[in-house]
Amino acid sequence: MVTVGALVGVALVALGLVLTPGPNMVYLVSRSVTQGRRAGLVSLLGVAVGFLVYLAAAVAGIATVFVLVPALYVAVKLAGAAYLLWLAWRTLRPGGRSAFTPAPLPPDRPRRLFTMGLVTNLLNPKIAILYVSLLPQFIDPARGHVAVQSLLLGLTQISIALTVNALIVLTAGSVSAFLTRRPAWARAQRYVMGSVLAGLAIRIAADRSRAAVATP
Repeated sequence: MVTVGALVGVALVALGLVLTPGPNMVYLVSRSVTQGRRAGLVSLLGVAVGFLVYLAAAVAGIATVFVLVPALYVAVKLAGAAYLLWLAWRTLRPGGRSAFTPAPLPPDRPRRLFTMGLVTNLLNPKIAILYVSLLPQFIDPARGHVAVQSLLLGLTQISIALTVNALIVLTAGSVSAFLTRRPAWARAQRYVMGSVLAGLAIRIAADRSRAAVATP
């Protein structure tokens, strides 16, 4: 039903997005560095639930809305591209900060850590862009029900995102200390992340495909 090419494409996009600085990465790194790995992992559980909420919306047929209102689909894609370009500029501009420069956060209990991880992901425009603008590009109605394709592709994205984020949580302290001692590496990390964000923005803006729904 889903081609290997589509799975690989979603996997690469998911990897590129999870490795670029955004609300999830900044929050998880800051939480892990200031309160420890356990706090970071609890926060990651909240992030995971946020992914499942977006996936449920995609499987429920969110793409149908964009088929019925094509102008809305175009508007969302262009807004997503603009947001990614803004993230790229914020990362690449002179004086920009690496995502591994932690922000000070007060210690919180597990329930609040989970809730903050969930809310951070639900309010993360980058994840909304992934499910609304990017995921539909890998769906082919001719290959079967769109909801099932959305589920398989979404689970692929979630698996990669959670694996990478878990590694980030476990290594955040070491990476942060490494980049602090080596400013050149920190600058290189910023340039790579910013370039990936800009590339994704251009891809979204240039894409001329339409939202897909299953045909009878």
